[in-house]
Amino acid sequence: MLRYSKKNSRFGAFIFSFVIVAAVSAFFLPAVNSTATMLSSNTPQSDSIYEGGVPTANAGDLEKLKQEEARLASMLASIRQQKLSVLRSRPLTIGIIGFGRFGQFIAQSFTKYGNVVGTSRSDYTDIANEIGAKYVPLSNLEGFVMDHELDVIVVAVSIVSFEDTIKDLVPHLKKKMQLKGKDACPLIVDVLSVKEHARDIMLKHLPEECDILSSHPMFGPDSARNGWQGHTFVYERTRIDKMLLDPSQMNRVDSDANFLDTKGVTHNLHENSESHIEGMDRVERFLSIWEEEGCKMIPMSCKEHDEFTANSQFITHLMGRILGAQGLQATPVDTKGFQNVLRLIETTHSDSFDLFFGLYKYNRNSMDTIVKLKESMDQIIAKLLQKEGKSDTIPGAKQSCL
Repeated sequence: MLRYSKKNSRFGAFIFSFVIVAAVSAFFLPAVNSTATMLSSNTPQSDSIYEGGVPTANAGDLEKLKQEEARLASMLASIRQQKLSVLRSRPLTIGIIGFGRFGQFIAQSFTKYGNVVGTSRSDYTDIANEIGAKYVPLSNLEGFVMDHELDVIVVAVSIVSFEDTIKDLVPHLKKKMQLKGKDACPLIVDVLSVKEHARDIMLKHLPEECDILSSHPMFGPDSARNGWQGHTFVYERTRIDKMLLDPSQMNRVDSDANFLDTKGVTHNLHENSESHIEGMDRVERFLSIWEEEGCKMIPMSCKEHDEFTANSQFITHLMGRILGAQGLQATPVDTKGFQNVLRLIETTHSDSFDLFFGLYKYNRNSMDTIVKLKESMDQIIAKLLQKEGKSDTIPGAKQSCL
């Protein structure tokens, strides 16, 4: 039964600033085959004649296309309303471990679609009441798990404390399953900025009965203060109904909704197993909340995610920390580019150093990013010195500039 209830010279500073300005200047759902087929079959075909590969439109074609566009828009709007109705008809009860700034941030949206129970070390009872959530102190983690019919538990703690949090959670999950049955284990969701690390920890410690969704909202209280619309949400369906999914397959489901597990066995999204259907339905309902809030949904394996973010998120934080350490400040003649540099410093320093450390330590690709940055700086400065004819007169010029 479903339950949803961051002491270089001025020259160095200039180079760093130049690099980051260049970097800054440079820095809903996927189409489904069946939908493409529907559009193809329903789009009115004209007798347009193609000349040199370019269609020659007949009179009236534009009007017909506009009519079809309006029809499809109306259809999509209707489907979205039906989807929203289904989502709200059986609301999820979502627990959030780590009810700090980010936990409160996501809870505000979750309460639109379901029930929210938060827990943390500090007392956030008043804040929880203001946003329509319930609060349980972390000292009563057992009560948080046992006394609420949680469908989903979102672990929104720091990277460095994630493993200890999962370890603390496990005994209470096991107790709940002993008392209420194996299907009583909630869906466990992480929202860390590093994904392979979180995935490995959850698979290592959580009971196999616990479904796992690895996710990363690529935004936060500052960047999405005006709403989640257009912001990226990356996720991997990691485990459903004791089945460890192959991320390279599961997030690229074929037209028949088939996918592989890690053993190479083919499965279908709509298998008849009640526990499979329940697990999949619960995952989709949770993902639908982010969809309804306007997120750009990107299914991606944890491995791919960490490869990409080392060259985007980590290097952004790295450059912001390096530039911030130089003490750069606004001047009366700032260019727009330099203003971007200052904004980068401000943004990256608004996050804790623990987050920056976590991005470095727990993403195996981060050191490669540091090495590449160092090599690139060496190459650029060597070219400048060579152009000036000083490469052979300055000690260490051919060696590391950092």
